[in-house]
Amino acid sequence: MLCKNTFLVFLVALLLSCSSMSSAARHLEEAVPKKENPPHPIVTELPKPQLPLHPAMPELPKPEPPHPLVPEVPHPVVPETPKEPEVPHPVVPEMPKHELPPHPAVPEVPKHEMPLPPKAELPPKPEFHFPEPKTKP
Repeated sequence: MLCKNTFLVFLVALLLSCSSMSSAARHLEEAVPKKENPPHPIVTELPKPQLPLHPAMPELPKPEPPHPLVPEVPHPVVPETPKEPEVPHPVVPEMPKHELPPHPAVPEVPKHEMPLPPKAELPPKPEFHFPEPKTKP
């Protein structure tokens, strides 16, 4: 509670100080006579400086790069690699075929037929009668 009262007192003091400052500023503005400033002097335009013309530069010829003299080098002779002797592949003996016994015959299981459940009937749809909208003239 004390905090609220202190805050309200602060706000009232702030409001009063603002209003008194604005009224004091208004009195000062009215009391001081406005002095008129003399008009700005007219400045004449400055003359543009005359610069000497650039001397014409002749185009320099582009130097061509010197061609390096590369002596012709004979290609080295590469000796042929010796061929390795062919190694005969070992003969793989044939493996005997493993035969599996035939599958035993599985007797057929008779299917049990279940009767279908009765189809559920849906309740009748309620009918809605909406009033006709009135036409506006």
